[in-house]
Amino acid sequence: MTKDYQGSPPSDAPDQAPDTIRSGFQQAFKLSAVMLGGMFVLGMGLGVLVNSYGLPWWLLPLLSAVIFAGSVEFLTASLLAAGAPISSIALTTLLVNARHLVYGISYPLHRVRGRFWKFFAIYTLCDEAYVLNTGADRERLGSWRILWVHILLYSVWISSSLLGFVVGAGFLGHLKGIDFVMTALFTVMAMDAYRENPDRVAACCALGSAALALVLAPGSMLLVSMSAYVVLLLVRFVLARRAGTLPQPPELAPAELQPVQDETSGVQEARND
Repeated sequence: MTKDYQGSPPSDAPDQAPDTIRSGFQQAFKLSAVMLGGMFVLGMGLGVLVNSYGLPWWLLPLLSAVIFAGSVEFLTASLLAAGAPISSIALTTLLVNARHLVYGISYPLHRVRGRFWKFFAIYTLCDEAYVLNTGADRERLGSWRILWVHILLYSVWISSSLLGFVVGAGFLGHLKGIDFVMTALFTVMAMDAYRENPDRVAACCALGSAALALVLAPGSMLLVSMSAYVVLLLVRFVLARRAGTLPQPPELAPAELQPVQDETSGVQEARND
């Protein structure tokens, strides 16, 4: 007789470790506190930018509801201010966010319980959430631990962008360098990801792809570099599979594979005997 998980979303995957709303929040907040600070500053910058373009305040929650991708939201705001057509904005969004197509390969979505919560995790997946939830322990993460990372990032982003529009524009509107916050944030994220998994071959492939795209297609550097990087990773995968050197997924400890039983299970088994 399996014990229900207190405060957990509906479960469609049995035999998962106990996971509560409170413990998930504590773990997620402790892990993402620094990232939330960066998101807050970045969201303030978006609010200031939208205000400086003379766009309405309601555009901020609308962008977050439709797109929710920091770099694209900055770009979309500038395109809207320039009067770009919707088709151009949609194509640009697709190209810039094409990296999300490969996120699902290694993202622990199977650890999230409940169809609604799986959809929510997919809908609010961003670079920061991907970095925080794809560490070496991703196969042991609790459902609420993953979800709280998404909820915290999404809430801080929307609230900080509105705050930047309403309050921050008065004293941050002429501040130089605020758009560099995004570059600094992604640099720190890349450093943390490399520390977690120091793969020199992948790092060299990424740097080589970026340098190649910067030389050959500076106007479409992001799209070309990511395409080249994916090709290099596919080639590396084929070569590693032929050589039999593919990395194996982490194995769970025997205790983690056992279902959680309640205190009445022993009595019930005794009765059955």
